[in-house]
Amino acid sequence: MAQFAIMTMLTRLVAGVAITLLLTSSAAAAQSSAGATGPEAARPEKPPDPDRTLVPSEPDFTLGALPTSLRLPKHKFAFRFTHRFNRSITEGSVGDFFANFFNFDTGARVGLELRFGLRSGTQIAVHRTSERIIQFLGQQEIIGQGAGHPLTIDLALAADGLNNFSQAFGGTGGAIVSRKFGDHGAIYIEPLAVFNSTTDRFAPAGTDCTFVIGLGARLRLGASRTYIVVEGAPRVTGDRGGVDHFSVGFERRAGGHVFQINVSNSLGTTFRELAHGGPSRSDWYIGFNLSRKFF
Repeated sequence: MAQFAIMTMLTRLVAGVAITLLLTSSAAAAQSSAGATGPEAARPEKPPDPDRTLVPSEPDFTLGALPTSLRLPKHKFAFRFTHRFNRSITEGSVGDFFANFFNFDTGARVGLELRFGLRSGTQIAVHRTSERIIQFLGQQEIIGQGAGHPLTIDLALAADGLNNFSQAFGGTGGAIVSRKFGDHGAIYIEPLAVFNSTTDRFAPAGTDCTFVIGLGARLRLGASRTYIVVEGAPRVTGDRGGVDHFSVGFERRAGGHVFQINVSNSLGTTFRELAHGGPSRSDWYIGFNLSRKFF
């Protein structure tokens, strides 16, 4: 009889626990289906940031050296490495060209750039070259393409200086006007006023201004991740030494990376260097850019 009583008590206990769990789960399911009414219910799901979406027609923040209007997400980073071989591919004989492994054995001018999304539509960047030139850039979108606007217009302001931004200062102000064509590519017109530009490269005494019209295009090859990139920077007024900057390149997108190999008639990667142009019509230099987005 004692064993029977113990078994009865255990059966009732198990049954009570089972009923309690069943009622609890049913109430939770009913509350979930009816919708939460607590603080979490007042917190709607955050929509995805459109700035983090890949733009196939505009995969990078620069063409060869000129900036694009690609937006950088808020509080995100991007990095760029530029490399230009110092020896012209037209210098010397064909044998010298191959003996120097396409001039890759020669010295080079390199640049490191870090870009940061200050807020939505606003980005800043710092670019330093192996010539110890530092350029600071601020870029603000004014109008975005879409919703009745056929163009994107950004304002750009930059300041640069020699010897790690300690002397021979210069500045640049202008606009970046772009038009994207679906996923096929984009074109750019960039009127830029470069202040304290001199024929004698970055001479401290120079106070003149060079007005440049940056022109560029990026064409996507079909539905691939490969692009053709072309840019030029003809000078309208001011410094007329050398020849106007021109560059053409092929690039490949791979995830958050973009790799570009280019040929240009100048070594410059800052606005003031572009205003100086190249040394002559016969000199052409091999270079490449490597960029990485951290978002």
